[in-house]
Amino acid sequence: MGIFQRILPAAGDTHMGYDLVTFGEAMVRLTAPGYMRLEQARVLEVSVGGAELNVAANCARLGLKTAWVSRLVDTWSGRLIANEARSHGVDVGHILWEQFDGVGHVRNGFYHLEMGAGPRASAATYDRGHTAVSRMTPDMVDWNGLLSQCRWMHASGISPALSPALQETTIRAFKTASELGVRTSYDLNYRAKLWSAAQAQEANARILPHVEVLFGNEEDFDKCLGIKAAGAGQDYSQLDPQSYKDVVRETVARFRNVKVVGTTLRNARTGLLNDWRTLVFDGKEFHLSRIYEGLEIVDRVGGGDAFSSAVIYGLLTGWPAAETCEFAAAYSALAHTFPGDINWATKEEALKAMGGGSARISR
Repeated sequence: MGIFQRILPAAGDTHMGYDLVTFGEAMVRLTAPGYMRLEQARVLEVSVGGAELNVAANCARLGLKTAWVSRLVDTWSGRLIANEARSHGVDVGHILWEQFDGVGHVRNGFYHLEMGAGPRASAATYDRGHTAVSRMTPDMVDWNGLLSQCRWMHASGISPALSPALQETTIRAFKTASELGVRTSYDLNYRAKLWSAAQAQEANARILPHVEVLFGNEEDFDKCLGIKAAGAGQDYSQLDPQSYKDVVRETVARFRNVKVVGTTLRNARTGLLNDWRTLVFDGKEFHLSRIYEGLEIVDRVGGGDAFSSAVIYGLLTGWPAAETCEFAAAYSALAHTFPGDINWATKEEALKAMGGGSARISR
């Protein structure tokens, strides 16, 4: 095991008391410009992304006090990731830093993205083997001390898929949060390239008893929990909201602690034109947002994380579920209009879109 240590926080970084703590991997994203194939490109656009960091950054931008827990190698890529998080107001004082060995036996992750258009879908290629976070063990973080000073913890199914060690760390974090009475959310976020459906279901059976708010689409529930939406095709496209409701009912019957379930509903007409809406179940009623028809896509990566962020924000703020659902739909629709994983939309822009505001230039 390599040497790890906490980063020295910058002035004003560490806040003793958080609205939200997230935990997981972030990577350097390299995107081919102008809808090129990666093999065409001679320059790549550099940004940062990762499900849990996206949520922490989005919520910080909405006004919550957030922290992100992870493990990075102290190289330019690790500093880039940490600085990006800090620039959005996320506390990075709980990152664990691994010394660089000069070779890269332990490293930071990268992913490469081609933006789709017309009938060609966007495509991501991941380069995340042997990352520092995948070697993270439960004892590396004082979960009791950290989570005792926060209101909400969030993670996704990507983390337990990365390695057995990180799976145990994720379970420890959720179990500790549950024992402390901290509100929790979990995005199932199934990745077939990381683990099998059987492995996902085994791990999630240990995680979900500690989850209050659950996010996932129809494929996630099928692969991660073995609960399939009736009528869902092989590509899980154009889901009927009624079929999803049946999935939700079965999920909350199986996991009594799950009180809220949410999803995004996307009909991808082309790589650049989607219909978009959201659904939230509040434990009693289902709430469907308005449909954003013909949503023009600048970048679809991070749309689900923007939805999760807005639901967390709405519930922590005390909004009714119906209002939270509409806000989450507007906020996540706006996320598609910015390049990069993180949502640059403001709360005011989301409220305007939520109310059917005009897209005319604002002067």
